[in-house]
Amino acid sequence: MNTEIIFIALGLVAGVIALSALAKVRRAFIVPQGYAGLLYRSGKFAEVLSAGRHVRWGRALTLDAQDLRKATIQVAGQDVLTADHVSLKFSLVVTYQVVDPAKTAHETQSWHTDVYNAAQLALRTVIGGIAIDAVLSQRAAIDAQLLPLVQPMAAKIGIDVLAVEVKDVILPADLKRAFAETLKAKQEGLAALERARGESAALRSLANAARVLDDNPALMNLRLVQSITAAQHAGHTLVFGMPGGFVPLKNGASGKRDDSANDTQ
Repeated sequence: MNTEIIFIALGLVAGVIALSALAKVRRAFIVPQGYAGLLYRSGKFAEVLSAGRHVRWGRALTLDAQDLRKATIQVAGQDVLTADHVSLKFSLVVTYQVVDPAKTAHETQSWHTDVYNAAQLALRTVIGGIAIDAVLSQRAAIDAQLLPLVQPMAAKIGIDVLAVEVKDVILPADLKRAFAETLKAKQEGLAALERARGESAALRSLANAARVLDDNPALMNLRLVQSITAAQHAGHTLVFGMPGGFVPLKNGASGKRDDSANDTQ
């Protein structure tokens, strides 16, 4: 009886020791949503864990979480020469997403720096073949040319580049003044053209009116009477020449020209 009790006790102790040993080699890992877990055993990469709870057995297990969400890299203050040798300062926005976390972690020391440098080189390649006028007027086309230059390099390190966009283009001070003066001259030219068009239209209207009056003497006399009536009502002096030597009419009064003064002279 005592022997059985001893064996049972020893079994219980052995079981406790075994459970304790198993507890030391059993590890539970939780990977947050939007991340991937890189599992290492004794410093050596073992596998990629998706979001959720994972249980693994073994010793010296470590987990490194890799962000899989979309993010951006700002590439600011890049001085680049255009095809016509004008220096412009650019800033870019690179939108990316990690698609192969194992490559991203193991293929390069700093994948952020690699993507940054790739965007810089692509910018110099594209802008170096475009004149300044095209740079300022075709920014969307520049974005379309930058993307395929950056994507292949990024794919080698597990990064999917979704967009490369020109955020700002900063002109030198002297070039800003030149463009401002050009724009001002252009606007002044357009204003002068509009004035000329207005004057031309007015002259055509006067010419048409003159032809109508010339072809219709009665209409000309009617227009003359209207002008006299309007001058009388407004209290103005109307001066016009008519056969018979009439003098100016003022406030409805009329008079015959006094030719005696001319005779005296």
